[in-house]
Amino acid sequence: MVKRKQLPRGAGLFVDAPHEAKPALAAHRANIDGGSRGNPGPASYGVVIRDPRGEIVATLKKYIGRTTNNVAEYYGLIAALDYAQSHGIRALRVESDSELLVQQMRGRYKVKSVDLRPLFERAKKISQSFESFRIEHVYREQNREADALANEALDETSGASSASGSPSKAKASSGNSEPRRIRARFRSGILYLLEDVGLPDGIEVEVQLHLPPKP
Repeated sequence: MVKRKQLPRGAGLFVDAPHEAKPALAAHRANIDGGSRGNPGPASYGVVIRDPRGEIVATLKKYIGRTTNNVAEYYGLIAALDYAQSHGIRALRVESDSELLVQQMRGRYKVKSVDLRPLFERAKKISQSFESFRIEHVYREQNREADALANEALDETSGASSASGSPSKAKASSGNSEPRRIRARFRSGILYLLEDVGLPDGIEVEVQLHLPPKP
């Protein structure tokens, strides 16, 4: 007769117990939109962020200078990611009506544009810091609030009425808005803007100088 080895009391009680699955994190949702009037032209983005219950917790909008639709879309994405990261959001679902941006972030489209590459890399890096992240394409009708914010940012900068109805992605518009006067100071060979206007890297600007008369 084979003697069975006696185990300590309580040993083996939970060996075959199934591991309890971790509950899925409740995700915040960010609707993003960006566009330019003229493409390239005056550009902006709009972002609407909702908590897991669907309540709006933040709305973001910003004029970013003269650039393209696609650059503006990425600025909107980065703004949403920055907000979520800085506010301790661990799970984020992004919705965008830009198929290019969504498919690039999913790795299905290559990022060939030299203007988009650094923005893509930054967005990708931030997105990987979340415990849960996904990005989905939605139709423009489902993205109306973010689109409206992007238009508001453009209208507020140009002084135009939002009743003009110019869509943030309008490609037929001329994009000829009134020039904006910004004070600057020249020092040690560098021209410093005295106002933060959120210009993207690499943008070209026209400077009109008013030099003091020579003594």
